[in-house]
Amino acid sequence: MTQIPQAAPAGFRVTHLNRFAQGGRWRTEAMRSYRQPVLIWFTRGQGRITVSGVTRGYGPHNLVFLPAGTMHGFDTPGQVFGSVVFLPPDPALMLPDQALHLRFRDSTQQNELTGLIDALAREIEGNLPARERALHYRAGLVAVWIERQIAQMPEITTPPDASRRLAAAYSALIEQDLTSGRSVAEYAAVLGVSPTHLSRACNIASGRPASALLADRILFEARRLLSETRLPVGDIAAALGFTSAAYFTRSFHRQTGLTPTQFRAQA
Repeated sequence: MTQIPQAAPAGFRVTHLNRFAQGGRWRTEAMRSYRQPVLIWFTRGQGRITVSGVTRGYGPHNLVFLPAGTMHGFDTPGQVFGSVVFLPPDPALMLPDQALHLRFRDSTQQNELTGLIDALAREIEGNLPARERALHYRAGLVAVWIERQIAQMPEITTPPDASRRLAAAYSALIEQDLTSGRSVAEYAAVLGVSPTHLSRACNIASGRPASALLADRILFEARRLLSETRLPVGDIAAALGFTSAAYFTRSFHRQTGLTPTQFRAQA
């Protein structure tokens, strides 16, 4: 008897990095976040990744874990290979509650993680009984594996410096109030610092001023809504905190060279 293919269980997805980046560099480079935990496993290539306002280099066999709602973006110069793993926001998995960037030089560790991800991908693509339960068990094994690596790497718990702490707090506020239309000065006031001090901290942490991080995050969301939904441009402008559709259009055109309508037609 032929089995009817099942839809992939909600929250689980594994995709290759090169496919993930299709559709324009903005899909990986621009600041964004997801509503679920994400694991990025770089196996070849190198570049720079910004997580919570802090920029670092990445290379082969680097693992980046992002809790739900973590602002991030990374460049993919040249040939970059690896996997992006989306996991459900299930507290029972006991995934880390903070972003992590781990580097693995030991081939045993590299093979173990690759094997766990491959097994998860096969389960997603398969059509076997009790698939959803099996996926949760496999995701749990990934969570346990990460926990064990953290226990062996005490240096990753080194407290960040003041600039990185402020950049991370700023990034978290942007995610919390993305649709508010707040300016950098207003975010700085909430954080209890001057706009100049906030921008200086962001420059130290990521090489970009506070205004650039905010504009990049809003621009990604605008592109996403234009390419993935049919919402009117005016509704998108309002959803992102712009005072008018005309102001949104001018801002979008200044940063991309296209009007929102032109971008949507090309997406």
